[in-house]
Amino acid sequence: MLRTFARAAHPIVAGAFVACVVVQVFLAGLGVFDDPKAFVTHREFGYLFGWLTLVVLVFALAGRMPRRVTGLSVLLLVLFALQSLLMAVRVDLPAIAAFHPLNGFAILGIGVMTARASWPLRREAATPAMVAPAAPAGTGAAPLPSPAEGL
Repeated sequence: MLRTFARAAHPIVAGAFVACVVVQVFLAGLGVFDDPKAFVTHREFGYLFGWLTLVVLVFALAGRMPRRVTGLSVLLLVLFALQSLLMAVRVDLPAIAAFHPLNGFAILGIGVMTARASWPLRREAATPAMVAPAAPAGTGAAPLPSPAEGL
């Protein structure tokens, strides 16, 4: 049941994360073109939705998603954590901090890839291990039906 929920929720949470990243890019633009004080909103909103990266990873693990989806979920969390580190070095290493917007676009791309890769998996059985093994020969017991066969 947890696996089924995690598989169904993963693409939804990943999609919500992507929507938040788009809003985040808008807030950065607002700080550049309207009022530099709007960067506070950009920063605070980033901290607000950043926890979704952890939720995406937990759902990938709980749903026993394929390696590609789980790997993308890990990469999303790592890149998002890197965003804060890039800002932390802006005074001492401005040439390194300049990768902050580029990393933001990488986060957007990986977020889209994660949501798209997990979308078709939302209704699949979590793993072949969920299917009951056949009864050993000679025991007279009938094998249990698989989830795909129904009851």
